[in-house]
Amino acid sequence: MTRYGTAHLAGTERNTRDTQRRLTVGDQVLRYHDVSVIAPRELPVCLRIVLENVLRFDDGTGRLEEQIRAVVAGADTSVDLYPSRVFLHDTNGVPVLVDLAGLRDGMAALNGDPAAVNPVISAELVVDHSVIADVFGTADAMARNVEIEYGRNDERYRFLRWGQQSLKDFAVVPPGTGIMHQVNLEYLARVVMTEGDWAIPDVCLGTDSHTTMVNGLGVLGWGIGGIEAEAAMLGQSLSINVPDVVGVRLNGTLPVGSTATDLVLTITERLRAHGVIGKFVEFTGVGVSALSLADRATIANMSPEFGSTCALFPIDDETLRYLRLTGRDEQHVQLVEAYAKAQGLWHDPDRVLRFDAVVDIDLADVVPVIAGPARPEDRVPVRDAKRRFNTAVQTVRGGPDTRSATVTLGDGHEISDGAVAIAAITSCTNTSNPEVMVAAGLLARNAVRAGLRSKPWVKTTLSPGSRVVMDYLADAGLDADLEKLGFHLTGFGCMTCIGASGPLIDEVSQAVTDGVTVVSVLSGNRNFEGRIQPEVAMNYLASPPLVVAYALAGTMDIDLATEPLGHDADGTPVHLADVWPAPEEVRAVIEGSLSADMFTAAYREVFTGDRRWRDIDVAGTELFPWDADSTYIRRPPYLDGMPLEPVPVADIEAARVLVKLGDLVTTDHISPAGAITVGTPAWDYLAARGVARRDVNTYASRRGNHEVMMRGAFANVRLQNRVAPGTRGGKTLDFLHGGAETTVYDAAETYRKAGVPVVVVAGRDYGGGSSRDWAAKGPALLGIRAVIAQSFERIHRSNLVAMGVIPIETDAGPDDIAPTGAEEITIEGLSALNSGVVPSHVVIRSDGREFVGRLRLDTEREADYIRHGGVMRYVLRHLRGRDAR
Repeated sequence: MTRYGTAHLAGTERNTRDTQRRLTVGDQVLRYHDVSVIAPRELPVCLRIVLENVLRFDDGTGRLEEQIRAVVAGADTSVDLYPSRVFLHDTNGVPVLVDLAGLRDGMAALNGDPAAVNPVISAELVVDHSVIADVFGTADAMARNVEIEYGRNDERYRFLRWGQQSLKDFAVVPPGTGIMHQVNLEYLARVVMTEGDWAIPDVCLGTDSHTTMVNGLGVLGWGIGGIEAEAAMLGQSLSINVPDVVGVRLNGTLPVGSTATDLVLTITERLRAHGVIGKFVEFTGVGVSALSLADRATIANMSPEFGSTCALFPIDDETLRYLRLTGRDEQHVQLVEAYAKAQGLWHDPDRVLRFDAVVDIDLADVVPVIAGPARPEDRVPVRDAKRRFNTAVQTVRGGPDTRSATVTLGDGHEISDGAVAIAAITSCTNTSNPEVMVAAGLLARNAVRAGLRSKPWVKTTLSPGSRVVMDYLADAGLDADLEKLGFHLTGFGCMTCIGASGPLIDEVSQAVTDGVTVVSVLSGNRNFEGRIQPEVAMNYLASPPLVVAYALAGTMDIDLATEPLGHDADGTPVHLADVWPAPEEVRAVIEGSLSADMFTAAYREVFTGDRRWRDIDVAGTELFPWDADSTYIRRPPYLDGMPLEPVPVADIEAARVLVKLGDLVTTDHISPAGAITVGTPAWDYLAARGVARRDVNTYASRRGNHEVMMRGAFANVRLQNRVAPGTRGGKTLDFLHGGAETTVYDAAETYRKAGVPVVVVAGRDYGGGSSRDWAAKGPALLGIRAVIAQSFERIHRSNLVAMGVIPIETDAGPDDIAPTGAEEITIEGLSALNSGVVPSHVVIRSDGREFVGRLRLDTEREADYIRHGGVMRYVLRHLRGRDAR
């Protein structure tokens, strides 16, 4: 385990409010800032952790009192939050490392010391987003997928090894270990950290929006942009306005037959309806104690799907039990207990906390559900799934007519709309939970004994987030039952959940070409359009046992409550209720098969990796030796020609609308992570450089190459750009050439060469979903100066600011501002930023019409990022100035 920069983590020695106290745990005597000196007893747990951070990093500038008021009394001022560690995965981590290497080059170009660009707090990266489910349904599926993974990603992995050797406090968990959030939950998370003689909370900010999974352990953490992560690694604080805190009061217990997945999909629907975007969510009430730690982690993982910043559970005896189960040191477990009780972080069901709003949820009301076909909050009770599917599919296919096709696959089979093309037990969200994984295994066992098998057109995959999952499934013999249904281990990684689902079965793919609308069923957390697999139009989230059930049924067009999954050898119908395992059986398997020794063994050499990883030989040079022929890793252009002093901010004049979008546009729409498809600018770029069709890989894997990623901006196959009505994917109109239809990338290049600025106009909730840097980096490289939207998702808005793209919020809709998309847009008032103020509003002019816009620069730090042209330029100038001193 790497160590942290003591002076940075411990903050300062100031004790302005006399809050320093001593805590004795065993033979340790530690200092800590006691927030109870200032905080009222009813202050929520999440705010107590933020308050501790404020006290520890008192910088002597006089801002301490106003920051305390912001946390305790809700005063309208920003707070500087310093994370304890930064957490990354490979697809976001590679571009972070690319930027750090680029910053080192930039420092050298400014005659500074490149080694000054180095993390001052620990950064941990887990390689989990690169493995693809190319091979499935065979005993050697994982081995073959890993072999393909290393072949595809040699350049990227070599680059990560360079970072591991060249940067201090930069640790890499190699491929094939698990999914980042599950590894964090089971091993990396400290809950309470020590540095020197200080005890401090584990505040974990990660480059994946599902970093919130660790909230289930009582760790305050959430997803940030990779650009913000770079700044945090280099010692910058994250400037935030303290949000409202919504308390979710849990009561009762889950009924028999309902799972943690059903609960979390119910909570997702409820909190989306309530409105928690950008807010802290904290769970409270007697129902908290009724949930296992795994259940809490499943719920916390889905915080981005609620829209909240975090979803924190308090620390209690169940937290300590889980820490012991996963092999944490007993002395450390005692520290967690003592610190939590001393700081008021311990769960007390009788303590009434002061929330800005409270949502009551009775666990007893939860019924089995799925969610789809395109959003996690679209909860569908299983009893209504058939009816709701048949309504939704008509919208997707644009009419009531049903399509079908014959697929051979051994015997001849006719499949029709609703055929399950993918059934995937995937994602840390659910594979971290032994109850639903064991339930899936037992359902598979019961189905096999009844003579049932998965339908041959279903691509069945199993990609858990931890090696421990396969250990306890194997110990119980359930792995063999899953394999008999085609659920062989395909790899330890995100895989289907992030769109790395690989190709469909060939004949199913042809059926899609012939017009059949197929679906996927996965135990993941996201099901946005075009995310899971480009050919699959409808995607449903479900618990692992329901994933197995739908693989057996082979169709979404089934009522699982009344229609059979299949028939046994005697022709007797077998229903879901016949094979669903009893809760007592699930608990007995867990108690008999899961042990702390499994976790200890799985993580004994977590940073070592397999032979392939260890054999990657790279030199630990100070500057990275860029390869001009690389199609994976290229030096970023953000700092090219950067002067020491920033260029003044200018108003935007006569800009063209490059993209016009409606509501609920996600980062998947803006910057897809899945397959790079034929005929797109990114495909053409790679083909021109000799990349073979089989090696094209995904956008996620090529995030270290800005040339690919800027060509992939707005290239999602489901995106509808209203500038070019009737088109899908990355199409727009070029108004410098008579409104000719072209790609977004080519039009942007035309405008850039002509010196014409471009903007994006959109509706509500722009940029929801994953905390995807390239959804901001890509538009910035296309020359987009501003995004005008009715509202923004929290992480994406901050990512735009970090890239120097100006977010402007307005009450007017996209059809008001740009009715046709051919309008010229002028934005006045931005130049006021040069005087050191953030204007209260800007004026948007569109072909003679005028609108008021709100400049969404929420803190003074964000205004500084825009003045400097983005966070990287801001940080480099800051580091260069410090280096010069």
